[in-house]
Amino acid sequence: MSAFDPSKDKVLKTWKCEQTGLIISINQYAEGQPKLQIGPRIFKRKDGTEGTPLKAGRLSIEDITWFSEVLDEIMAEMSQLVKPE
Repeated sequence: MSAFDPSKDKVLKTWKCEQTGLIISINQYAEGQPKLQIGPRIFKRKDGTEGTPLKAGRLSIEDITWFSEVLDEIMAEMSQLVKPE
């Protein structure tokens, strides 16, 4: 097994919840199947800039509500990207 190569790790599509900073993305490593990643979470600072990415941690009701609103779009995107096995 070879070591992880960051140049082979691709982010195919990203969604961000503006209210909570939660990021959901579809990622693919090398020629592997695209997979859904939940997190990180990036909060906005008081000056409007983005802070350091943090682990998503536990999801709030606001996170879950937003996730349910974008879930159909995520599923449609993944359906187009995932190759049948």
